[in-house]
Amino acid sequence: MLPAVLALVCACTDLDTEINSQYTSYPDNDIAVNAKLEGCYYYMRNETGLGRNFWEGVMLQGDELMAVCMNGGWYDNGRMLFPETHDLRYDTPGVGLMEEMMSGCTYTNTIISELGGPTLDNDLVAPLRAIRAFYLYMIMDLYGDTPLLNHVLDDDEEMVRSPRAEVAEYIESELLAVIPQLSEENNDDTYGRPNKWMAYALLAKLYLNWGVYTNDITTVDYNTPNPKLNDCVAACDAIIDSGIFSVGTGYHKKFWPDNGVQTTDFIYAMPFDPESLGTDYDGGHELDRFLAYRNNQETTDADGNPTGQWGFQNSKNGGGIWVLTPEAAARYTLPGDERNDMVLKGTQYVRDYYNDYALTSTVLYHLGEPVVFTPIEDAEWQDFSTLDVGENSDPVNLQEGYRLYKYPCTPDTYSLWNVKGGNDVPIFRYADILLTKAEAIFRGATATKGATPASLINEVRDCSGAAHVEDVEGTVTKQVLIDERGREFICEMWRRQDLIRFGMFEDDWGFKNDINPGAKTELWRRLMPVPESVMETNTNWSQNAGY
Repeated sequence: MLPAVLALVCACTDLDTEINSQYTSYPDNDIAVNAKLEGCYYYMRNETGLGRNFWEGVMLQGDELMAVCMNGGWYDNGRMLFPETHDLRYDTPGVGLMEEMMSGCTYTNTIISELGGPTLDNDLVAPLRAIRAFYLYMIMDLYGDTPLLNHVLDDDEEMVRSPRAEVAEYIESELLAVIPQLSEENNDDTYGRPNKWMAYALLAKLYLNWGVYTNDITTVDYNTPNPKLNDCVAACDAIIDSGIFSVGTGYHKKFWPDNGVQTTDFIYAMPFDPESLGTDYDGGHELDRFLAYRNNQETTDADGNPTGQWGFQNSKNGGGIWVLTPEAAARYTLPGDERNDMVLKGTQYVRDYYNDYALTSTVLYHLGEPVVFTPIEDAEWQDFSTLDVGENSDPVNLQEGYRLYKYPCTPDTYSLWNVKGGNDVPIFRYADILLTKAEAIFRGATATKGATPASLINEVRDCSGAAHVEDVEGTVTKQVLIDERGREFICEMWRRQDLIRFGMFEDDWGFKNDINPGAKTELWRRLMPVPESVMETNTNWSQNAGY
């Protein structure tokens, strides 16, 4: 749960923040200390950080989910269509993440300076340097060349973008410097804050993608050399050897609204708890809103009794909906795999929200007819160019496409129109560490501790009861690796990155290459455009190639 002090977090977007005071000694008031530190750690919890703009602008670029609109609703000037068809513009809302992350760096630099600089009380400053490295990493991963915002800018200092490879090297050096100073604890006090294991997980992610970051992005493919694979395995082993984390047993419960520090798979998560800060708090995420049935407030059982299905008494998702791409839905076929149940297709049944969201035998009805989700590839489009399925008062249109059931809302928030999900959203998971190590070994790293790619994948599958590699695929291949990542981390943070690393970002999925044929060959789209607002502020910058 988030402390109440998070309500004080400011939305700083001025990259030239003035420092009006500096502490000669560190404040001994815990509330004052936490207020400053929390503002750095949770800077990106808002809508324009790791919230709606991220899910729309980044996640929809992958092959997992796609947004459809209804009767023109939710087209919204292409804010979701352009990401999913790889046709981003510099003024697409999801592109604006860069400014928010730069502001997070600037705010963190301000607090480090106020506390006396990076050499003072390193056990306190080290987490700030780690979160700043995370922000820089996200900018570098999405936009390429990145300003090295590691200090408070002087009034006349011009901000410049450093080459992507240099930024990767800087992030590596920062993480290696602060890891010895970071806490090894993983408890209520460190949950949602950078500790040693978060830093190692970020380092592993950096190393796994090292070849992408240090080569021309338009030449990168699956075979691009990566000299950091053994380092990647070492970072993974540091986390594995801690003995703190495990994939656990049972996949779904990791993502229920009561998840948190007790979720042993979560190394680093973004906590959301809108209820604790009042009904008007807009700090939750919108994942369940996007994935829900459009007119869920009208659903009933066969006798016309309201069901409260999806937990909403009001419609929650504007004029459209997110559905699974056909390719994503097709991945959920492993025998015994609990994750298969996340794919909602065919006839739908009422869920028991007070019993782990279990399915009942009561069929879900809408306007007197059963709710039956049909394949999106069979849709009769009103306007294919905008992925418009037609009038949202027609149940047939409302039921186009399979849905993902991963982040259900809590029953306590049913009646609130503006409430958002309180489920904590993972950033780094132990399952990712295992699959990262598996991939590094598969790509040529030296195996350690008797692990093989198959044994590591099987350990992840054991959580959901899925059949082992030997019993289904026989052996690990490139496709087995990317498919397992797709099943395990759907609707999290990393699919776009994975597809680029595997050389699959331009592949056919959904309808992106039909609507935008250039998506097949425009390799420069592996970087996002610099936002219009940032370009207007930094007139010495050049826009990323192609945009």
